[in-house]
Amino acid sequence: MAARLTAALTIAAAAVLVPMSVPMPGAVAAPANAPAETPADLPKVWPTPQQESARDDGFTLTTTVGLVRGSTTDPSAEKVVRDTLTRAGVTDIVATDGDDPGTPVTVWLGGGKDVLTGLGVDGPSGLPAEGYVLAAGRTPDDRAQVVLDGADADGTYYAAQSFRQLVRQQAGPDALPGVAIRDWPSMRYRGSIEGFYGTPYTQADRLDHVDYLGAHKLNTYEYAPKDDPFHRERWRDPYPADKLAELGTLVDRARQNHVDFTFALSPGLSICYSSQADLDALLAKFDAIYALGGRAFNVPLDDIDYNTWHCDADPAKFGTGAAGAGKAQAYLLNRVQAWVDSKGDVAPLQMVPTEYYNTTESPYKRAIRDNLDPHVVVHWTGVGVVPTTITNAQAAAAKAVFGHQILVWDNYPVNDYIAGRLPLGPYTGRERGLSEHVVGVISNPSNQAATSKLALFSFADFSWHDATFDDRAAWEAALNELAGGDAATAAALAMFADVSTYDGTLHKTQAPELRRRIDTFWSTWEAGDRGAAIAALRAYVQALGKAPSVIRAGVTDPRFVPEATAWLDATQLWAQAGLAALDMLDAQVADDGARAWRDRQRIAPLIERAKAIRDTRAPHNSTYPRIADGVLDRFIADAEEANDKWLGLTKTRPVPTTTLGTYADNAPDRMVDGDLGTFYWTDSPPSPGDSVGVDLGAVHEIGDVAVLMSKAGSANDYIHAGTLEYSADGQSWTALTTGTTAEVRASAPAGTTARYVRYRATGGNDGYWLVVREFSVEVRDSHDVTYSVSGGPSAGDGSSLRAAADGTVDTWYRAASTPADGDALVVTASRSRPLASVVVLTSPDARAKVQVRDGSRRWRTLGALAPDFTELSAGGRETNAVRLVWATGSPPPAVAEVVFRYARG
Repeated sequence: MAARLTAALTIAAAAVLVPMSVPMPGAVAAPANAPAETPADLPKVWPTPQQESARDDGFTLTTTVGLVRGSTTDPSAEKVVRDTLTRAGVTDIVATDGDDPGTPVTVWLGGGKDVLTGLGVDGPSGLPAEGYVLAAGRTPDDRAQVVLDGADADGTYYAAQSFRQLVRQQAGPDALPGVAIRDWPSMRYRGSIEGFYGTPYTQADRLDHVDYLGAHKLNTYEYAPKDDPFHRERWRDPYPADKLAELGTLVDRARQNHVDFTFALSPGLSICYSSQADLDALLAKFDAIYALGGRAFNVPLDDIDYNTWHCDADPAKFGTGAAGAGKAQAYLLNRVQAWVDSKGDVAPLQMVPTEYYNTTESPYKRAIRDNLDPHVVVHWTGVGVVPTTITNAQAAAAKAVFGHQILVWDNYPVNDYIAGRLPLGPYTGRERGLSEHVVGVISNPSNQAATSKLALFSFADFSWHDATFDDRAAWEAALNELAGGDAATAAALAMFADVSTYDGTLHKTQAPELRRRIDTFWSTWEAGDRGAAIAALRAYVQALGKAPSVIRAGVTDPRFVPEATAWLDATQLWAQAGLAALDMLDAQVADDGARAWRDRQRIAPLIERAKAIRDTRAPHNSTYPRIADGVLDRFIADAEEANDKWLGLTKTRPVPTTTLGTYADNAPDRMVDGDLGTFYWTDSPPSPGDSVGVDLGAVHEIGDVAVLMSKAGSANDYIHAGTLEYSADGQSWTALTTGTTAEVRASAPAGTTARYVRYRATGGNDGYWLVVREFSVEVRDSHDVTYSVSGGPSAGDGSSLRAAADGTVDTWYRAASTPADGDALVVTASRSRPLASVVVLTSPDARAKVQVRDGSRRWRTLGALAPDFTELSAGGRETNAVRLVWATGSPPPAVAEVVFRYARG
């Protein structure tokens, strides 16, 4: 699901197949009792129960426990209880069907009315569907009793899942606290929709996925992978026998986990809405799934052009345009709903409208509202494909404008539209109380099934009890569950998640914790306490570098690490690059240039290795994993710039700034590289207030400014309405001009000074992203000295003489041959200045005499090259050139940079 974007802890509960009732959708009516907060002395149950109170009659489990099966239990619930008791050290489970076994500890599963009376706890009568009662304590006859009783089989299964979480591990036999829980879900639909583009889940992924859903009281799995050809492009074709068998196995596993398997078929790319043959083809696919046990169905009509008709009969019958499309879709869906009604045991049909991402009144929505069968449930993503927030007011407006019950298709943590990103941040921006306006909230997960569980944990809590949802608490609980309760593993997961926070929608700040620590580093650095700055940040980055190993050793879900491997590997490499940058700065503080240069040379290969990594799944196999991008890489670049200044490379270099994310590898640096053939490309449309710009590093007098946007094939990818402005401090801004075109130019008045220049969006962008080919700012007060390079040996392929003095140590002059007699490399400055010293950065085997020339044009020898790093005093004399006289027959030399370190003053 997308507009122009291209999208939008295994706890097994497998058991004997049992039928599962399909509750009708609608707002869940809660009992009058007000919810109670979890008592502090009870183990935390997730999702958060509606009502929970502690008792003072908890007990230790004995090695023999009775298990009484009642009318609302099934093998799945029994398996959860048996597994829980076995893990707790129970060796003998005495099972009966309704009879009291007389054991010292007895668990009543799906019954136990008299025991509840003895415990003074109300039964499940009056609870909504899927509700349950859980009570543990001692009855008047001093017997330890547990009652797990649901309003239906689903409720009893959920009671068993809560029981699993309440058993306390301790030395010796485990214990159960005295507790009374009365609980029910706030929303009818809770779970996920596999609705993304890219590599679909494997069968193993899906089986594990529905296990997770059931264990967390999520009741919905919707099968809708965009890149399953039989779901979308070839929707008319029957599934091959082997694929149909897989779906049958998945239906069975979902039922075992009390999860509604919902089969979706997406015919909108080619359907003739009025065609009986197309209706028959659609219903034949549904009948095949019904025969497998599927009892819930969806017809998504998203991501299509409703102005494109696939038969002449449709516009003739329904009219053209959006209104005609709405009528045509309603006509088809009403006939499908009639098929649903004829079955008698199928949940109301679901549909995804073509206009799924806003609440604006339109002819299309009016046609849906006026013509679609009122029982059909309508999916809606919020005000936006991936909205930052979903509010109660927006949900109420959606229900009104569509005129149907609304099921939120929430595009988090889906990542098909942000290749290279693995969203691991908290599930944020969803207002408490949404259950009053929608019948459910389901997640469109990422291409990586196991890593999506961190978000699904929060979806479970929000959709079960949205009135008290705390996104941070739920996120931390998800980390703790994945860590198996191990604090070190949970901390490592939190660090890993921090550097994978940005998604451009719910989370627009990448690596917030690392960013905070880097900001503190530079503040401390600038204040002069550089050793303390390095020590503090080093400790954190070292921990970040170790986090992948801790995660690999500590997570309890065996599927998490294989899916996250690309990002874990990249995290380790980026952390190593960050540590190399800190080592470089530490050597610089110690005035050890040779060590600083060796440390600096470690950085680029580590980054290159990190950017060579690919995940195996599309679209993430097309680019490298994004780890703390804009934060850790920016720190490394800033550290290298600090090293440049220390070396004596003082050329003004604009640093790109942006409030937006990056699509693929089209990084912000490309808009200041002087190459019109490269570009920065955002991964989402700019919103009012978003900006791109440059930081000149210091206040300068500026002149001409040009912002060149869009590119061939993306003519509309520019800021459609913006203002070009400048600032000395980044706080107070002055406008230069406004723009509405792809190229914006202005000339600052004489004497204008600024450090920052930006182009800021002032309006919407019609869904278009942003391409910036170049953002250039003329610096009029530059005192930069320029250099020319001559001599030899000649440069090898991919190299140039110019690279030896181009102001950057990242490019190298590499000789094509060994030096001949008389070969020398000459670097000539554009003007003479007093020279304190010469620094030469070379390959270890380069051999040469270092000479300088003053105004008399005579050469003076300072000394010989040392391996890698050479610094030789020039005595502060006026100098306009440096010459490296190569040793005849020595290995072909390589020079990263010849640096003129000028005397101050």
